[in-house]
Amino acid sequence: MEEMRGWPVIGLAFGTALGFAGAFGGFGAFLIVLVLGAVGFLAGRAVTGELDLSELLGGRRRS
Repeated sequence: MEEMRGWPVIGLAFGTALGFAGAFGGFGAFLIVLVLGAVGFLAGRAVTGELDLSELLGGRRRS
């Protein structure tokens, strides 16, 4: 349960970044921040071992 404490703050920071990108950079900047945030999230999950990228990237299966 300790791991869940930081997620609201991370969500708030990400939402604030998206808000600033949308307000000052327009829709294109909003999309760039959104996509890079998703890529960063997936990379973080892969580094911690919670995500197997071979499934997503279509890695070869060995028989």
